Amino acid sequence: MPATGALSDLPLAQAAEVGVDPRPLDRLTGWIRDQNLDVRSFLIVKDGSLAFEFYGAGLDRSSDHETYSITNTVTSLLFGLLVEVGKIDPSDRLADWLTRDHPDLTPALRDKQAIELRHLLSMSSGLFYTLSGPADPLANPPNRLQTALTAAAKAAPGTVFNYTIVSPMLVGAAITAAAGVPLERFAAKRLLEPLRMENCHWSGADQTGAVSGGSGLRLRAMDLAKLGVMMLQGGQWQGEQIVPRSWIREMSTPKATANDYGYFCWINHVVETEPEFGAMGFRGQFVTILPERNAVIVMTSLLPETGGVRDAAFLQLYRHMVNDYVLPALQGATAASFTGSAQRGLRQEPDRGAEQPAGLPQPPAAQHVTDRHAP
Repeated sequence: MPATGALSDLPLAQAAEVGVDPRPLDRLTGWIRDQNLDVRSFLIVKDGSLAFEFYGAGLDRSSDHETYSITNTVTSLLFGLLVEVGKIDPSDRLADWLTRDHPDLTPALRDKQAIELRHLLSMSSGLFYTLSGPADPLANPPNRLQTALTAAAKAAPGTVFNYTIVSPMLVGAAITAAAGVPLERFAAKRLLEPLRMENCHWSGADQTGAVSGGSGLRLRAMDLAKLGVMMLQGGQWQGEQIVPRSWIREMSTPKATANDYGYFCWINHVVETEPEFGAMGFRGQFVTILPERNAVIVMTSLLPETGGVRDAAFLQLYRHMVNDYVLPALQGATAASFTGSAQRGLRQEPDRGAEQPAGLPQPPAAQHVTDRHAP
Protein backbone atom coordinates (compact mmCIF):
# COMPACT_ATOMS: atom_id res chain seq x y z
CA MET A 1 0.00 0.00 0.00
CA PRO A 2 1.30 3.50 -0.77
CA ALA A 3 2.20 5.62 2.20
CA THR A 4 -0.24 8.25 3.41
CA GLY A 5 0.86 11.87 3.73
CA ALA A 6 1.01 13.34 7.22
CA LEU A 7 -1.46 16.06 6.30
CA SER A 8 -3.32 14.47 3.42
CA ASP A 9 -5.30 11.35 4.31
CA LEU A 10 -4.80 10.54 0.64
CA PRO A 11 -2.48 7.70 -0.39
CA LEU A 12 0.61 8.94 -2.20
CA ALA A 13 1.81 7.41 -5.45
CA GLN A 14 4.40 8.11 -8.11
CA ALA A 15 2.60 9.15 -11.27
CA ALA A 16 3.68 6.01 -13.15
CA GLU A 17 2.28 3.77 -10.42
CA VAL A 18 -1.26 4.85 -11.29
CA GLY A 19 -0.73 5.09 -15.05
CA VAL A 20 -0.09 8.83 -15.26
CA ASP A 21 2.58 9.96 -17.71
CA PRO A 22 4.71 12.61 -15.93
CA ARG A 23 6.15 14.08 -19.12
CA PRO A 24 3.15 16.26 -20.08
CA LEU A 25 3.06 17.42 -16.47
CA ASP A 26 6.73 18.35 -16.64
CA ARG A 27 5.89 20.42 -19.72
CA LEU A 28 2.94 21.96 -17.88
CA THR A 29 5.07 23.16 -14.99
CA GLY A 30 7.60 24.56 -17.46
CA TRP A 31 4.83 26.44 -19.27
CA ILE A 32 3.54 27.87 -15.98
CA ARG A 33 7.06 29.10 -15.25
CA ASP A 34 7.56 30.55 -18.71
CA GLN A 35 4.22 32.40 -18.53
CA ASN A 36 5.06 33.67 -15.03
CA LEU A 37 1.65 32.56 -13.77
CA ASP A 38 0.88 32.87 -10.07
CA VAL A 39 -0.26 29.28 -9.56
CA ARG A 40 -0.26 28.51 -5.85
CA SER A 41 -0.92 24.77 -6.04
CA PHE A 42 -1.72 22.11 -8.62
CA LEU A 43 -2.73 18.58 -7.60
CA ILE A 44 -3.86 15.49 -9.48
CA VAL A 45 -5.53 12.54 -7.77
CA LYS A 46 -5.80 9.35 -9.81
CA ASP A 47 -7.51 6.16 -8.62
CA GLY A 48 -7.70 7.61 -5.13
CA SER A 49 -3.97 8.34 -4.85
CA LEU A 50 -2.22 11.70 -4.99
CA ALA A 51 -0.10 11.29 -8.11
CA PHE A 52 1.10 14.83 -8.75
CA GLU A 53 1.47 18.03 -6.75
CA PHE A 54 3.43 21.22 -6.72
CA TYR A 55 3.21 24.50 -4.83
CA GLY A 56 4.27 28.06 -5.53
CA ALA A 57 7.31 29.46 -3.81
CA GLY A 58 6.92 29.65 -0.04
CA LEU A 59 3.77 27.49 -0.02
CA ASP A 60 3.30 23.84 0.86
CA ARG A 61 0.69 21.28 1.90
CA SER A 62 -0.21 23.17 5.05
CA SER A 63 -1.01 26.44 3.23
CA ASP A 64 -4.67 27.39 3.09
CA HIS A 65 -6.26 29.42 0.32
CA GLU A 66 -9.30 31.64 -0.16
CA THR A 67 -11.59 29.45 -2.27
CA TYR A 68 -13.95 32.25 -3.36
CA SER A 69 -16.95 30.70 -5.19
CA ILE A 70 -15.86 27.14 -4.52
CA THR A 71 -17.65 27.98 -1.26
CA ASN A 72 -20.88 27.85 -3.31
CA THR A 73 -20.34 24.17 -4.04
CA VAL A 74 -19.67 23.45 -0.37
CA THR A 75 -22.94 25.22 0.43
CA SER A 76 -24.74 22.95 -2.04
CA LEU A 77 -23.25 19.88 -0.34
CA LEU A 78 -24.52 21.16 3.02
CA PHE A 79 -27.95 21.72 1.51
CA GLY A 80 -27.99 18.10 0.36
CA LEU A 81 -27.29 16.91 3.91
CA LEU A 82 -30.46 18.67 5.08
CA VAL A 83 -32.50 17.36 2.15
CA GLU A 84 -31.52 13.82 3.17
CA VAL A 85 -33.15 14.19 6.61
CA GLY A 86 -36.19 16.07 5.34
CA LYS A 87 -35.33 19.41 6.93
CA ILE A 88 -35.35 21.37 3.69
CA ASP A 89 -36.29 20.91 0.04
CA PRO A 90 -35.31 22.66 -3.20
CA SER A 91 -38.98 23.50 -3.81
CA ASP A 92 -39.28 25.43 -0.52
CA ARG A 93 -39.86 29.15 -0.86
CA LEU A 94 -37.00 31.43 0.15
CA ALA A 95 -39.33 33.82 1.96
CA ASP A 96 -40.71 31.07 4.19
CA TRP A 97 -37.26 30.19 5.48
CA LEU A 98 -35.89 33.69 5.94
CA THR A 99 -38.90 35.06 7.81
CA ARG A 100 -38.70 32.24 10.39
CA ASP A 101 -35.63 33.78 11.96
CA HIS A 102 -35.97 37.28 10.54
CA PRO A 103 -39.60 38.47 10.46
CA ASP A 104 -38.27 42.00 10.04
CA LEU A 105 -37.20 41.06 6.51
CA THR A 106 -40.79 40.60 5.32
CA PRO A 107 -40.88 43.96 3.46
CA ALA A 108 -37.63 43.15 1.59
CA LEU A 109 -39.13 39.83 0.45
CA ARG A 110 -42.35 41.21 -1.06
CA ASP A 111 -40.99 41.07 -4.61
CA LYS A 112 -39.35 37.67 -4.00
CA GLN A 113 -42.34 35.54 -2.97
CA ALA A 114 -42.11 33.26 -6.02
CA ILE A 115 -38.43 32.41 -5.55
CA GLU A 116 -37.80 28.82 -4.52
CA LEU A 117 -34.49 27.56 -3.18
CA ARG A 118 -33.94 25.55 -6.37
CA HIS A 119 -33.94 28.81 -8.31
CA LEU A 120 -31.15 30.15 -6.13
CA LEU A 121 -29.18 26.89 -6.28
CA SER A 122 -29.30 26.96 -10.09
CA MET A 123 -28.55 30.72 -10.38
CA SER A 124 -31.96 31.31 -11.96
CA SER A 125 -33.70 33.30 -9.21
CA GLY A 126 -34.23 36.37 -11.38
CA LEU A 127 -32.27 38.45 -8.86
CA PHE A 128 -29.62 40.80 -10.17
CA TYR A 129 -26.85 42.42 -8.12
CA THR A 130 -23.60 43.78 -9.52
CA LEU A 131 -20.71 44.37 -7.15
CA SER A 132 -19.29 47.85 -7.74
CA GLY A 133 -15.94 47.33 -6.02
CA PRO A 134 -14.35 46.89 -2.58
CA ALA A 135 -16.53 49.66 -1.15
CA ASP A 136 -19.75 48.00 -2.33
CA PRO A 137 -22.19 47.37 0.56
CA LEU A 138 -22.15 43.64 -0.20
CA ALA A 139 -18.36 43.40 -0.11
CA ASN A 140 -18.13 44.20 3.61
CA PRO A 141 -21.68 44.61 4.89
CA PRO A 142 -22.78 45.21 8.47
CA ASN A 143 -25.70 42.85 7.75
CA ARG A 144 -25.02 40.60 4.74
CA LEU A 145 -28.51 39.11 4.54
CA GLN A 146 -30.21 42.48 4.65
CA THR A 147 -27.92 43.82 1.94
CA ALA A 148 -28.34 40.73 -0.28
CA LEU A 149 -32.10 41.23 -0.25
CA THR A 150 -31.68 44.61 -1.92
CA ALA A 151 -30.99 42.66 -5.14
CA ALA A 152 -33.61 43.54 -7.72
CA ALA A 153 -36.02 40.88 -8.99
CA LYS A 154 -35.80 41.56 -12.73
CA ALA A 155 -36.91 38.23 -14.22
CA ALA A 156 -39.37 35.48 -13.37
CA PRO A 157 -37.73 32.73 -11.27
CA GLY A 158 -36.51 29.79 -13.30
CA THR A 159 -36.35 31.61 -16.64
CA VAL A 160 -32.89 33.25 -16.86
CA PHE A 161 -29.44 32.10 -15.76
CA ASN A 162 -27.65 34.91 -13.96
CA TYR A 163 -24.58 34.15 -11.86
CA THR A 164 -24.83 36.37 -8.78
CA ILE A 165 -23.17 36.24 -5.39
CA VAL A 166 -26.45 36.85 -3.58
CA SER A 167 -27.79 33.39 -4.48
CA PRO A 168 -25.42 31.34 -2.25
CA MET A 169 -25.67 34.00 0.45
CA LEU A 170 -29.44 33.50 0.63
CA VAL A 171 -29.17 29.71 0.46
CA GLY A 172 -26.64 29.84 3.29
CA ALA A 173 -29.15 31.79 5.41
CA ALA A 174 -31.82 29.18 4.67
CA ILE A 175 -29.41 26.40 5.70
CA THR A 176 -28.73 28.19 8.98
CA ALA A 177 -32.48 28.43 9.64
CA ALA A 178 -33.11 24.77 8.77
CA ALA A 179 -30.09 23.40 10.66
CA GLY A 180 -30.72 25.54 13.73
CA VAL A 181 -27.01 26.43 13.99
CA PRO A 182 -24.76 28.88 12.12
CA LEU A 183 -23.66 27.79 8.66
CA GLU A 184 -20.00 27.38 9.58
CA ARG A 185 -20.80 25.23 12.63
CA PHE A 186 -23.03 22.95 10.58
CA ALA A 187 -20.32 22.70 7.91
CA ALA A 188 -17.65 21.84 10.46
CA LYS A 189 -19.66 19.09 12.11
CA ARG A 190 -21.17 17.46 9.04
CA LEU A 191 -18.56 17.96 6.32
CA LEU A 192 -15.19 19.45 7.24
CA GLU A 193 -14.51 17.36 10.35
CA PRO A 194 -15.63 14.05 8.79
CA LEU A 195 -13.17 14.76 5.96
CA ARG A 196 -10.46 15.51 8.56
CA MET A 197 -9.51 18.83 7.05
CA GLU A 198 -6.58 20.86 8.36
CA ASN A 199 -6.28 24.65 8.85
CA CYS A 200 -9.75 25.29 7.43
CA HIS A 201 -11.79 28.27 8.55
CA TRP A 202 -14.56 30.55 7.31
CA SER A 203 -13.50 34.20 7.11
CA GLY A 204 -15.49 37.33 6.36
CA ALA A 205 -18.24 37.26 9.00
CA ASP A 206 -20.38 40.39 9.00
CA GLN A 207 -21.24 42.45 12.09
CA THR A 208 -24.05 40.04 12.98
CA GLY A 209 -21.54 37.17 13.05
CA ALA A 210 -22.90 35.52 9.89
CA VAL A 211 -20.57 34.16 7.20
CA SER A 212 -21.41 33.97 3.51
CA GLY A 213 -22.54 30.83 1.71
CA GLY A 214 -20.77 32.14 -1.38
CA SER A 215 -17.23 33.04 -0.27
CA GLY A 216 -14.80 33.15 2.63
CA LEU A 217 -14.08 29.45 3.16
CA ARG A 218 -10.33 28.89 3.34
CA LEU A 219 -9.04 25.39 2.62
CA ARG A 220 -5.77 23.69 1.77
CA ALA A 221 -5.36 22.33 -1.73
CA MET A 222 -5.35 18.87 -0.14
CA ASP A 223 -8.76 19.57 1.38
CA LEU A 224 -10.10 20.60 -2.01
CA ALA A 225 -8.77 17.31 -3.37
CA LYS A 226 -10.66 15.46 -0.63
CA LEU A 227 -13.88 17.24 -1.57
CA GLY A 228 -13.32 16.26 -5.19
CA VAL A 229 -12.62 12.61 -4.34
CA MET A 230 -15.68 12.48 -2.10
CA MET A 231 -17.87 13.84 -4.91
CA LEU A 232 -16.23 11.54 -7.46
CA GLN A 233 -17.14 8.60 -5.21
CA GLY A 234 -20.78 9.59 -5.03
CA GLY A 235 -20.51 11.30 -1.65
CA GLN A 236 -18.40 8.60 0.03
CA TRP A 237 -15.15 9.12 1.90
CA GLN A 238 -13.15 6.16 3.21
CA GLY A 239 -16.23 3.94 3.18
CA GLU A 240 -18.52 6.42 4.91
CA GLN A 241 -21.41 8.09 3.08
CA ILE A 242 -20.82 11.76 3.88
CA VAL A 243 -23.25 13.32 1.37
CA PRO A 244 -26.14 11.39 -0.22
CA ARG A 245 -25.27 9.85 -3.56
CA SER A 246 -28.60 11.07 -4.90
CA TRP A 247 -27.66 14.67 -4.06
CA ILE A 248 -24.27 14.44 -5.79
CA ARG A 249 -26.14 13.25 -8.87
CA GLU A 250 -28.76 15.99 -8.54
CA MET A 251 -26.32 18.87 -8.03
CA SER A 252 -24.19 17.74 -10.99
CA THR A 253 -27.15 17.50 -13.40
CA PRO A 254 -27.76 20.53 -15.68
CA LYS A 255 -30.85 22.56 -14.92
CA ALA A 256 -33.30 24.08 -17.40
CA THR A 257 -31.70 27.53 -17.64
CA ALA A 258 -28.08 26.41 -18.27
CA ASN A 259 -26.64 23.25 -19.79
CA ASP A 260 -23.35 23.76 -17.94
CA TYR A 261 -24.68 24.41 -14.42
CA GLY A 262 -26.50 22.36 -11.79
CA TYR A 263 -26.92 23.28 -8.14
CA PHE A 264 -23.86 25.48 -7.44
CA CYS A 265 -21.88 23.06 -9.60
CA TRP A 266 -20.31 23.62 -13.03
CA ILE A 267 -20.75 20.85 -15.61
CA ASN A 268 -18.46 20.36 -18.63
CA HIS A 269 -17.25 23.89 -18.02
CA VAL A 270 -13.59 22.92 -18.38
CA VAL A 271 -13.61 19.72 -20.46
CA GLU A 272 -16.12 19.19 -23.27
CA THR A 273 -14.94 15.84 -24.63
CA GLU A 274 -16.02 13.65 -21.71
CA PRO A 275 -18.10 13.87 -18.52
CA GLU A 276 -16.73 16.49 -16.12
CA PHE A 277 -18.11 18.51 -13.24
CA GLY A 278 -16.81 20.52 -10.32
CA ALA A 279 -16.28 23.89 -8.69
CA MET A 280 -14.74 27.17 -9.78
CA GLY A 281 -13.67 30.24 -7.82
CA PHE A 282 -12.56 33.76 -8.70
CA ARG A 283 -9.00 34.19 -10.05
CA GLY A 284 -8.47 30.50 -10.68
CA GLN A 285 -9.59 28.21 -7.89
CA PHE A 286 -10.74 24.86 -9.31
CA VAL A 287 -11.85 21.38 -8.36
CA THR A 288 -12.37 19.37 -11.55
CA ILE A 289 -13.82 15.85 -11.42
CA LEU A 290 -13.35 13.42 -14.31
CA PRO A 291 -15.48 10.31 -13.62
CA GLU A 292 -14.33 8.28 -16.62
CA ARG A 293 -10.68 8.78 -15.64
CA ASN A 294 -11.35 8.29 -11.90
CA ALA A 295 -9.40 11.50 -11.43
CA VAL A 296 -9.62 14.85 -9.64
CA ILE A 297 -7.66 18.00 -10.52
CA VAL A 298 -7.18 20.90 -8.09
CA MET A 299 -5.66 24.30 -8.67
CA THR A 300 -5.40 27.39 -6.49
CA SER A 301 -4.00 30.57 -8.00
CA LEU A 302 -4.17 34.31 -8.46
CA LEU A 303 -4.63 34.65 -12.21
CA PRO A 304 -6.08 37.49 -14.34
CA GLU A 305 -9.82 37.94 -13.74
CA THR A 306 -10.86 39.81 -16.89
CA GLY A 307 -13.85 38.43 -18.78
CA GLY A 308 -17.16 36.87 -17.85
CA VAL A 309 -18.14 33.76 -15.94
CA ARG A 310 -17.76 31.56 -19.02
CA ASP A 311 -14.72 33.18 -20.65
CA ALA A 312 -12.66 34.65 -17.81
CA ALA A 313 -8.92 34.83 -18.43
CA PHE A 314 -8.18 32.49 -15.51
CA LEU A 315 -10.70 29.96 -16.86
CA GLN A 316 -9.16 30.03 -20.34
CA LEU A 317 -5.72 29.44 -18.87
CA TYR A 318 -6.95 26.54 -16.76
CA ARG A 319 -8.77 24.97 -19.71
CA HIS A 320 -5.47 25.03 -21.59
CA MET A 321 -3.65 23.38 -18.68
CA VAL A 322 -6.22 20.60 -18.31
CA ASN A 323 -7.01 19.84 -21.93
CA ASP A 324 -3.53 20.21 -23.39
CA TYR A 325 -1.37 18.84 -20.57
CA VAL A 326 -3.34 16.96 -17.89
CA LEU A 327 -5.61 14.92 -20.14
CA PRO A 328 -2.65 13.63 -22.21
CA ALA A 329 -0.91 12.70 -18.95
CA LEU A 330 -3.98 10.72 -17.90
CA GLN A 331 -4.02 8.71 -21.12
CA GLY A 332 -1.97 6.04 -19.37
CA ALA A 333 1.67 5.01 -19.31
CA THR A 334 4.05 2.65 -17.60
CA ALA A 335 7.21 3.41 -15.65
CA ALA A 336 9.30 1.63 -18.29
CA SER A 337 8.24 4.19 -20.91
CA PHE A 338 9.74 7.15 -19.04
CA THR A 339 13.21 8.37 -19.88
CA GLY A 340 15.62 9.35 -17.17
CA SER A 341 15.48 12.97 -18.30
CA ALA A 342 11.70 13.01 -17.98
CA GLN A 343 11.89 11.60 -14.49
CA ARG A 344 14.48 14.15 -13.47
CA GLY A 345 12.63 17.00 -15.17
CA LEU A 346 9.57 16.27 -13.12
CA ARG A 347 11.58 16.99 -10.00
CA GLN A 348 12.13 20.63 -10.92
CA GLU A 349 9.82 23.01 -9.05
CA PRO A 350 8.97 25.59 -11.72
CA ASP A 351 7.39 28.33 -9.69
CA ARG A 352 9.60 31.32 -8.89
CA GLY A 353 12.68 29.34 -7.97
CA ALA A 354 11.16 27.16 -5.26
CA GLU A 355 13.27 24.12 -4.48
CA GLN A 356 10.47 21.67 -3.73
CA PRO A 357 10.36 18.92 -6.38
CA ALA A 358 7.27 18.95 -8.56
CA GLY A 359 5.13 15.90 -9.09
CA LEU A 360 6.36 14.11 -6.00
CA PRO A 361 4.93 14.05 -2.47
CA GLN A 362 6.46 16.83 -0.39
CA PRO A 363 7.14 16.79 3.35
CA PRO A 364 4.88 19.24 5.19
CA ALA A 365 6.60 22.41 6.36
CA ALA A 366 6.75 23.08 10.06
CA GLN A 367 5.34 26.58 9.71
CA HIS A 368 1.86 27.36 8.43
CA VAL A 369 1.85 29.77 5.48
CA THR A 370 -1.30 31.48 4.27
CA ASP A 371 -2.20 33.18 1.00
CA ARG A 372 -1.42 36.77 1.89
CA HIS A 373 -2.82 38.14 -1.37
CA ALA A 374 -6.39 37.02 -0.66
CA PRO A 375 -8.83 39.25 1.22
